[in-house]
Amino acid sequence: MKIGIVGLPNVGKSTLFNSITNAGAECANYPFCTIEPNVGVVPVPDNRLDVLTKMYEADKTTHAIIEFVDIAGLVKGASKGEGLGNKFLSHIRETDSILEVVRCFDDSNIVHVDGNVDPIRDIETINLELILADMETVNKRIDRASKLAKGDKKYIQEVEVFKKIQETLESGKPARIVELTDEEKNIIKDAFLLTMKPILYVANISESDIGKENEYVKIVKEYAEKENAEVITLCVKIEEELSALIGTEKKEMLEMYGLEESGLDKVIKKSYDLLGLMSFLTAGKKEVRAWTIKKGTKAPGAAGKIHTDFERGFIKAEIVSYDDLIRLGSYQKAKEAGLVRLEGKDYIMQDGDIVEFKFNV
Repeated sequence: MKIGIVGLPNVGKSTLFNSITNAGAECANYPFCTIEPNVGVVPVPDNRLDVLTKMYEADKTTHAIIEFVDIAGLVKGASKGEGLGNKFLSHIRETDSILEVVRCFDDSNIVHVDGNVDPIRDIETINLELILADMETVNKRIDRASKLAKGDKKYIQEVEVFKKIQETLESGKPARIVELTDEEKNIIKDAFLLTMKPILYVANISESDIGKENEYVKIVKEYAEKENAEVITLCVKIEEELSALIGTEKKEMLEMYGLEESGLDKVIKKSYDLLGLMSFLTAGKKEVRAWTIKKGTKAPGAAGKIHTDFERGFIKAEIVSYDDLIRLGSYQKAKEAGLVRLEGKDYIMQDGDIVEFKFNV
């Protein structure tokens, strides 16, 4: 899962990315590595793994991971190739969703690129570049499909769907607000429209606004609601400090600010939800591990996440839910209570399923 972080200069984007890479460096199994200097790999927070590691006295714990890409080069005119425009747009195309950092605090010591703080203007500056890039893509697809139509139902339908999106883009709105059937979504899938990607706005607030909702945050939430987007409020400055701490020190700092978890953890969890993802678990003495799958994945597809042979030779899955296992205290007791189930090829995996796959190749 890859998330692109975007934002205008001096909104807190780079500081947030630095916090993410710090958190990545803390992760033993997935140390932050410079695949490119702008990619940070971090673990998905999941307390269930800690509990299972203790229960199984496991030698190793492996979290699911998420990649954050710091996308630089956005200026007005990026869609026309200005600044690092073309590189910026190609980097966003490769991501699964967009995390847009928006400045929601006043500070005379931090200069705003446009002279004053106006989160909606900032959002619209970025979104306009994405909309303009999508309009170019959509116009090309309409022209191409119109030439190929000539009574062909497939291309006639393609023209209709893209015209529906064109109308929305021309009104300055993102493609994600267009109501489409599954069939229509399939038609536009290979266009890789930027404004179809799920978006999460991060409202960057000051330390003094932690635990409150300032006026800037309110208007960002109102704006996001209209375009089917979500908002998370956090103080990027505090996140940077938190990312350098572990264990008791981190816990104490969170308590000091009245926070239950770090903003970064919230961002990762919300990103997971946005993309319709969940985790199933495997547990044993050698390793306790979380595996990422799409909600609605059937058992053989989940088995294939571990190894393609598991999917190809799938026979059945032996499953116990995390809640049942913890409630009864051991796998054996869960089995005696009839809560360890054998599921076949049509079983739809549930979040927190602890599974052992039976296969034959």
